[in-house]
Amino acid sequence: MERYFAGLDVSKDETAICIRDHDGRSVLTTKKATDADAITDALSASGLPIVTVVMETGRMANWLYHELAGRGVPIVCVDARQAHAVLSQMHNKTDANDAAMLADLARTGFYRKVIVKSQDAQERRALLRAREVAIKTRMNVENTIRGLLASFGVVFPRHLRTFEQRTADAVARAPMLTDIILPLLRIRTEALRQVAQLSKAMLRHAREDEACRRLMSIPGVGAVSAVTFVATIDNPARFRRSRSVGAYAGLTSRRFQSGEMDYGGRISRRGDQMLRTVLYEAANSLLCRAKAVSGQGLKDWATALKKRTSHKKAVVALARKLAVIMHAIWRDGTTFKLQEA
Repeated sequence: MERYFAGLDVSKDETAICIRDHDGRSVLTTKKATDADAITDALSASGLPIVTVVMETGRMANWLYHELAGRGVPIVCVDARQAHAVLSQMHNKTDANDAAMLADLARTGFYRKVIVKSQDAQERRALLRAREVAIKTRMNVENTIRGLLASFGVVFPRHLRTFEQRTADAVARAPMLTDIILPLLRIRTEALRQVAQLSKAMLRHAREDEACRRLMSIPGVGAVSAVTFVATIDNPARFRRSRSVGAYAGLTSRRFQSGEMDYGGRISRRGDQMLRTVLYEAANSLLCRAKAVSGQGLKDWATALKKRTSHKKAVVALARKLAVIMHAIWRDGTTFKLQEA
């Protein structure tokens, strides 16, 4: 029986669909609204035995992937960077041409399948992202207030405890800025309130998730790091070896080999930025902590590396080691012990 392959070029409003046969001939090219039912109906109406449907990662990829998979569509999600390397070879870039090239990827099998996160993992990452935005909003407002006051020669006081007290003291010396600073101060207060609310929800996830509780037994790993790790990895079985998690987070060095040249460079940073950031923060916390009895072995290892290289390189190496330990603990159902260091 002849097999057929489809490509979906997804945009916000419309999705271009292309179906090709085994020899690469286009048998159907159309556009439908970016709706799971509309796309499924279009594929079914063709009456062709479609064995693979390829789409690339993007903002709507997680939602559409699960919706199509739930309707029995043989959907496969591929890395947008890999797809871009192929699509960029076309002279004319159109949605129809992109869909055709994605159908060719499905036909040739020249793609690397991306593991799409579960709905629960997506919800947790959305919570973490919203919390991150609220924190950055608070920081941006504080920096803006300091900058505005400094531009009028007002030095932000240090002798007062709270930011509100310092701002009130500074505004008293620059009353012309009252109508500007006070609205910003109210924005900061609201941002702090939302940070507290989102942090409370995040801590609830950490307490209720058994994997998060075990990960938090590792020194330097707190609720934010544990929830981010679980939400990003989603399923520990996706990695056969724990050491692969370091590469997934972009914490392994690049390598360039050509002929007689073979050298390694800086870390790739070709992974999840949110995960890489929290792992770096956890490693830095462990390395800089005054006392780390349970993780003294890890700290001593990183300290020795720091003496040979630099602080940042030692933190990056420790972050990669933490990623490996966290995956191993999650996969094995164990907790961190002193001898594991």
